[in-house]
Amino acid sequence: MEKQIFKDLLAQNQLSCSFAFNEINDKNVSLRLSAGASSIGFIYRHIAETMLMFGYFFGMPSDVANTTMGQQDEGQGNNCDETKALLDKGYTMLAQLIEDTPADGWSETIDTPFFGSVSKARLFAHILYHNSYHAGQIGLTLKRA
Repeated sequence: MEKQIFKDLLAQNQLSCSFAFNEINDKNVSLRLSAGASSIGFIYRHIAETMLMFGYFFGMPSDVANTTMGQQDEGQGNNCDETKALLDKGYTMLAQLIEDTPADGWSETIDTPFFGSVSKARLFAHILYHNSYHAGQIGLTLKRA
């Protein structure tokens, strides 16, 4: 039962975020909500990179380079196809995590530099929240443009 709940949460996150993600293209990737805000492309890439980098805490390290977390927007994410591939890789990693984690494994504690010690379930939930939060930023930017 637990596995299906996590699969449903991931599927809903993908669906909800897709309404913004599917609108991203080479023409709007550089749009910003305001002069000081990050571009759509930067935020999109940040979502993908963060998903993959958080895999480290689940024992699923990635070779993705951090070009966005704690960084300034200097055009990272202008390549929509590359970012989409990273995003798809991140969602695939989360799906594999669900398959590989036994029901009692979600309560295992993970030490993180951001939140301290948290359960795997809580860190998984944070990733989904993070995706949705930034998809909302992208959606708002697209609507305002």
